[in-house]
Amino acid sequence: MDLSTAMWTAVVVGAAAVYWFVWMMGAAEVKGKRAVNLKMGSIAKDKVQDKYKQYWSFFLRTKEDIVAASDDDKVPAFVDTFYNLVTDIYEWGWGQSFHFSPSLPGLSHREATRKHEERAADLIAARPGQRIVDVGCGVGGPMRAIASHSGAHVVGITINEYQVGRASAHNRKAGLDGLCEVVCGNFLEMPFPDASFDGAYSIEATCHAPCLEDVYREIFRVLKPGALYVSYEWVTTGLYRPDDPRHVETIRGIERGDALPGLRAQNEVAAIARQAGFEVVEERDLALPPAEPWWTRLQMGRFAYWRNHLLVSVLAALRIAPKGVVDVHEMLYETARHLSDGGETGIFTPMHMILCRKPLLINQ
Repeated sequence: MDLSTAMWTAVVVGAAAVYWFVWMMGAAEVKGKRAVNLKMGSIAKDKVQDKYKQYWSFFLRTKEDIVAASDDDKVPAFVDTFYNLVTDIYEWGWGQSFHFSPSLPGLSHREATRKHEERAADLIAARPGQRIVDVGCGVGGPMRAIASHSGAHVVGITINEYQVGRASAHNRKAGLDGLCEVVCGNFLEMPFPDASFDGAYSIEATCHAPCLEDVYREIFRVLKPGALYVSYEWVTTGLYRPDDPRHVETIRGIERGDALPGLRAQNEVAAIARQAGFEVVEERDLALPPAEPWWTRLQMGRFAYWRNHLLVSVLAALRIAPKGVVDVHEMLYETARHLSDGGETGIFTPMHMILCRKPLLINQ
């Protein structure tokens, strides 16, 4: 092979590699978000790095300081900032369902995720003609799965305006905008009348609430008497030891990297639900056997991480992606490590399921 032929071959191979590297790396679920389209939500491009620094400095504070800050709405504001920073990266690398699911033999991650979402619909007996509220809907992956599976009309609420636009666009693309709608709002103060929904679910969302009882009370308010509510909660398990520095660092790492004011203990959830007025129908950890480890999806190889890290670095250097996206990507990688540690040690589960019912007769 002469020099000119070798050079042209190298150019063609390089161009093909760049095309695959940049354009073919779409989202895990549906290729609706590519690396070259990464934004940071509604944050202006030149403000991304500043917003990231503000977020990170806030969640480096002690749990007590973070919870105290909830009194002046700082926690919801920083949760909104978090989802501006991470939504596109989540869609690019994970898909449209921002949650974990049990790893099931013979099923892909996408199929297992769908089963996990459909389980929520079945637990609350969602069916055609009902109005169901999705509390903390993200970009609507679970909403679309549950509406398709049950035929119910699903109304999602998210605090993040950018996610409202993404979810609405996905609903139209899927032909489900007649069954799915999305509103922007704080799930601690939902813009819905009392007793206006036939059922409710939250999938790994209420962990962002500074006080779990507050969000449970608000869900209780908007449900009709007799309606069911199911939640998949992020909690520490009975294996967590607050006097073990490794355990503490793992849990704090999860909280810092996921905009959580403080994880609840597994054995506290049912009592909180009852305090909010619910009857507890069932409670169990869906991550336990026979489910296989849920955290294996997080354990990307070194090549995959450095490939993605190089990609976002190049895009940021070329000003295709905002300055600050590399910091956010690094934060999410570190958080994934802490989540994996939490799963492997058994001190954390993202799938503590609690099924509740609003009583038909409510004591005043």
